[in-house]
Amino acid sequence: MKITTKTILVSALTSLSAFFAVFSVSCNTDRCKTIVCANRGICNAGSCTCPEGYEGTNCETETRKKFTGNWHVFEKGSNSLARSYDITIVNGEGITFVNIYNFYNKYDTTAVRAYVDGLRLIIPVQRLQGKVLFGDGEIFSTTTYNQYSGLTMRYLVQDSITNIKDDFGFESNIDFSEPSQWNK
Repeated sequence: MKITTKTILVSALTSLSAFFAVFSVSCNTDRCKTIVCANRGICNAGSCTCPEGYEGTNCETETRKKFTGNWHVFEKGSNSLARSYDITIVNGEGITFVNIYNFYNKYDTTAVRAYVDGLRLIIPVQRLQGKVLFGDGEIFSTTTYNQYSGLTMRYLVQDSITNIKDDFGFESNIDFSEPSQWNK
């Protein structure tokens, strides 16, 4: 039996082709095959991309959860004395909204609406009981066990009739006011 160069070449090419086919299939494993993203998250290259309002490795945590609960407030406004009081933040409508009760040590039965964006809490402009208010804040510290514990809020409350402002660090470059400090 005579083996020709052509037969050897064809056999070698066939073997190499089979080897590379198996090798390329084994290297192109689906990195999302074992990943399950919660809350309509989408796996991309082995990591979950979370929809608005969710975070975590697998989109398992509501972003606003770090803000909900009871907070103790320490503040002194540009037109109010130093004081401390408690507020409560609860889930609002939609996945990013929260309601703040006892905001400004005044609105204990009327909720101040806010929304969450990552580590920020944003209070859009709203009118409540003769006042216009707005502001925003950011979580500045965490403790162990992933419990968020500190929030610096800058906000402004303005009387609709007298236009007198009580500023808590929002216009600090004008009135040298200090931000409000919220702690869990």
